[in-house]
Amino acid sequence: MGLAKRIGKNERIRGALCWLVAQYVRLVWLTGRWRVVGGDIPARFWDRGEPFILAFWHGRLLMMPKSWRGGMPIHMLISQHRDGQLIARTVGHFGIHTVEGSTTRGGAGALRAMLKALKGGECIGITPDGPKGPRMRASDGIVAVARLSGCPVIPATYAAAGARRLGSWDRFLIPLPFSRGLILWGEPITVARDGDEAAARQAIEDAMNAQTAEADRLMGMDPVQPA
Repeated sequence: MGLAKRIGKNERIRGALCWLVAQYVRLVWLTGRWRVVGGDIPARFWDRGEPFILAFWHGRLLMMPKSWRGGMPIHMLISQHRDGQLIARTVGHFGIHTVEGSTTRGGAGALRAMLKALKGGECIGITPDGPKGPRMRASDGIVAVARLSGCPVIPATYAAAGARRLGSWDRFLIPLPFSRGLILWGEPITVARDGDEAAARQAIEDAMNAQTAEADRLMGMDPVQPA
């Protein structure tokens, strides 16, 4: 058995790694010069106690816990794969709850759980291209949640002038300590219950890609191309 698999099956090592990643996120945030653009958009919903669907690409997952207002409940959709479990334990250090499932495994149960959370006034978070891509291509799942719940989709992303972009399928972005960074929020996107689902999916995808490209541009980074 390879080293990575042995580590993945060791509960104590997995817990320690998740804790270390959470501390790294805090270190990057505390040592960096981060600014938030469009933060008034989610704030209006938080202040009124109105739920919404947070959407961001899988490659921009690392710093997203720091975009969220402390004390506001949110349930993140996390895959049932091993990587998903690691993500769940990591974001748990920031008080973020998770819902297990994806478009391929546990989808029906996850959909019910997300709709229940939204109906109860709590927000949910989705990476529309997770857990395995294709990169920066929205799945139909986010459209279904928005259409059935009536809640708007609010996209968010981040970029950093000092960052490393991995060669993974999602081009995962890792800001470095003491970086200059940006969290960028987009305008709410509403999906009509009787609207065209393909058009809604494309609208969400286009808005998220334009937003991510703009964040990269502002930080002097080359934009990531969708797969």
